[in-house]
Amino acid sequence: MTNSKIVKQLIAQEITSHNFQPFGQVIWASEDGKKYDKDDAQLSLENGIPRFYIMRLNNKGLKFTKITRHGQCTQCLGSLEGKEWLMAVAAPCTEDAPKLEDVIAFKIPGNCFIKLEVGTWHAGPYFEQDFVDFYNLELSDTNVVDHFTHDFAKSHNLELEIV
Repeated sequence: MTNSKIVKQLIAQEITSHNFQPFGQVIWASEDGKKYDKDDAQLSLENGIPRFYIMRLNNKGLKFTKITRHGQCTQCLGSLEGKEWLMAVAAPCTEDAPKLEDVIAFKIPGNCFIKLEVGTWHAGPYFEQDFVDFYNLELSDTNVVDHFTHDFAKSHNLELEIV
């Protein structure tokens, strides 16, 4: 007998600066010459060497079991070419895992980027195209020394699906 996972669906909501605030910031276009203020990405990159790069991700579907957080830096993500994408998040916490009921999903248009607050749990980016290129700003060793993952398959026999 196989041990099939329970699937929990997360309905992706349209992202706004207000509804994303517990997880970080949404950064929208501003006029050239605008002075730095609270609407600009409030970055925390002082714990290492910042790395800004373009990563190509292939479509891996809209289901996941693992969610990750980084405790030493903020992270910025945005798609290139105006492509819409999805991300599941949960607010930063000091626990080894977010509460399942706190995980929510967002639909992110291609005309903005997100800044994840230090410690924000996240899964994604996810999308329906064959591949999407994303720009990513984090520390050069974030995925080596600052990568904490929780697996809902192990803790709850659960797979989450963004719809």
